[in-house]
Amino acid sequence: MNEKFDELAKKLAQSATRRQALKKFGVALAGMALACFGLADIAADKGGCKPPGAKCNSKTHCCSGICYNSSYYGRFGYCR
Repeated sequence: MNEKFDELAKKLAQSATRRQALKKFGVALAGMALACFGLADIAADKGGCKPPGAKCNSKTHCCSGICYNSSYYGRFGYCR
């Protein structure tokens, strides 16, 4: 575990060009935008069951087998 932390600290301590820094910042910003719009869940879904809190249409989509749906959530439900 300490080796991984040491590697991370070394990478953070290395100097980077302005172009590299802006590129990494842009990638991080795009990742945050995807997460905010919920597209990260779609991109990460590999066809398996969905974890608690994910949107679902039926109980077969959820790992727990429980898709809670109420009029408050609209046409989608959420896995429990």
